[in-house]
Amino acid sequence: MPHLRYLASARLDIAQIQAYITRESRSLAIGRGFAHQLRLKCIKLASLPGHMGRARDEIGEGLRSSAYKGYIFFRYVGDEFQIVNILEGHRDAASHFGLDAADDSETDG
Repeated sequence: MPHLRYLASARLDIAQIQAYITRESRSLAIGRGFAHQLRLKCIKLASLPGHMGRARDEIGEGLRSSAYKGYIFFRYVGDEFQIVNILEGHRDAASHFGLDAADDSETDG
């Protein structure tokens, strides 16, 4: 099993998600519980054999994602399973990673 490593960006994401859930639910226990569920999913992903998730090379080389209460972005680097970012479901991954969406309006008439 690869060694699970949370990059600083992912640790910040978890903290921000926990703060948001705590604020919206008005319950620290619910916020902590949600963050714990995210961490458990990361542990499970790291423990699965082979390369899991959807390849997301259009966002970053070697980047993969898995949907779970939003998206978990990760990559395999040597013997590490690196959690890069965790985005809430309503956030746009392309813009988060600095990519512009294609403007389809230019192809009309």
